[in-house]
Amino acid sequence: METIGRDLREMQRVPLTVEHVATLRAEGREAVYPAGTYIVRPGDPVDRFIYVEDGEIEVVNPFGDERHVASTIGPTQFMGEISFLSGGSWSIPMRAVRDTRVLEVPRPAMLRLMAAIPEMSDIIITVLAARRRRQLDMGDSTLVLIGEDEDRAVRCIAEFASRNRLPYTSHALGSDDARRVAASCGTQADRPAVIFGRDNVVADPTPEKVARLFGLDRGFTENETVDLLIVGGGPAGVAAAVYAGAEGLNALVVEDIAIGGQAGTSSRIENYMGFPTGISGADLVWRGEVQAMKFGTRFLMPRRVTALEETGDGHYCGVFDNDQRICARAVLVATGVEYRRLPIARLADLEGAGIYYAATENEARYCRQAEAVVVGGGNSAGQAAMFLSRSARHVHLLVRGPSLALSMSSYLSSRLEADPAITIHYDTEIDRLHGDAQLDAVSIRKADGSAREIACCALFIMVGAAPNTGWLSGLVALDDKGFVLTGDAVEAPSPYETSRAGIFAVGDVRAGSVKRVASAVGEGSVVISRIWSHVNDGAVRPRAAASPAASPVTG
Repeated sequence: METIGRDLREMQRVPLTVEHVATLRAEGREAVYPAGTYIVRPGDPVDRFIYVEDGEIEVVNPFGDERHVASTIGPTQFMGEISFLSGGSWSIPMRAVRDTRVLEVPRPAMLRLMAAIPEMSDIIITVLAARRRRQLDMGDSTLVLIGEDEDRAVRCIAEFASRNRLPYTSHALGSDDARRVAASCGTQADRPAVIFGRDNVVADPTPEKVARLFGLDRGFTENETVDLLIVGGGPAGVAAAVYAGAEGLNALVVEDIAIGGQAGTSSRIENYMGFPTGISGADLVWRGEVQAMKFGTRFLMPRRVTALEETGDGHYCGVFDNDQRICARAVLVATGVEYRRLPIARLADLEGAGIYYAATENEARYCRQAEAVVVGGGNSAGQAAMFLSRSARHVHLLVRGPSLALSMSSYLSSRLEADPAITIHYDTEIDRLHGDAQLDAVSIRKADGSAREIACCALFIMVGAAPNTGWLSGLVALDDKGFVLTGDAVEAPSPYETSRAGIFAVGDVRAGSVKRVASAVGEGSVVISRIWSHVNDGAVRPRAAASPAASPVTG
């Protein structure tokens, strides 16, 4: 299956050409770091590109002073992380082994060079992606989690980091590794903790705090005006981000959980053109995110848009959940849909403690060699069951209807039926949850009234689709299910324009769209030409007549 980057052992020695170095020299300046000097520390802004002319640079263990990995960076190589593209923060400390002379190019100038010289950009981006892949594969990071399996707050950070491809290391409570890390930063190894380097034990950890440590919100200025505000970072939103950046639009993508959206929870997509061996939804969209950042599109997360306001000049202001604001000449609604929550007692009490809405590597660890239950009859549920069957002792797939023929791709349903590690329960629903602090069993009931109890440690809910449109504040027309009406349905000149000029909708949130990843990517790509015209022509079309369906619907 395809992954996010090539093998670093293959890429780390690929040098820039003499011509490339000459362009760096013209834009940058020389700097010398004496032996033992820290060049960057975790949390420092990635504000420059550093090319080594002479000397040697090593990665330092963030909880000690020793070298962290065997390989070092020497002449003709360059420092850098994938966060260079977004202007984030360094995640690892780096130090000069001996007196080291480098070329330093300010990030804005370097991005201009990369845009002008695609051959140089290709080398740099491929190496940066390979480095991030190595960090993820090896668990090398300044971010350390202690007690992920026991503490819900720490588990939430693990899910956030995993889904956003942020490297982290996880240690069990009381383990030798936990004691070593805890001793270096003055905390206790037998208590859950989120740690970012030796001097930062995160109090009351939240995804927002971790995002700030990685600089995911760096570069955002409150009340600034952008050409395009893209709300939603799933396949449709990220595809739009790529094409918006390529067309020179100043675009900002806002995502409330993780880049990838609902597609990011899919463990394996096999029917997307160009990936014959399959690719996870998170990896697919991560590639698009890197591509969009290369073109200058910015990403801001985790941040939820709670309201949309129209200004007097025909622009719009998005209001975030922390009351910050961003103004835009055009808005693209790409918020997709959310899995519905089942009407079961104590569901909220056990969410994150045995009940999940995503099936990734992170969640799969929680049900290793145990029973797992998946609820749903669509492709996402089917792929989750197939993926979990590799680690769980047995997977039960609960389907409300009598068949999978109308809701799931044939190739997938055939695999499920043939897999001895998976049992499909048709005409079946969840009746009751069991467990105190952690889920330990579910009761299921069939349409004929028969019931049974399944001992399990994890329940994955992937049913229904509720559009996320409540934040639109009644500005655009919706259908009776809350999906955004576009095109002919509201007499708009574009298939993706809503009843309000300058507001567009693509992907699953749009009424009548095909609920597939490829369709979402296609819509996100083609809508940009119309948005470009709107932003550059400044044309304002009056709002369509209000209708009962135009009332806001909370998804």
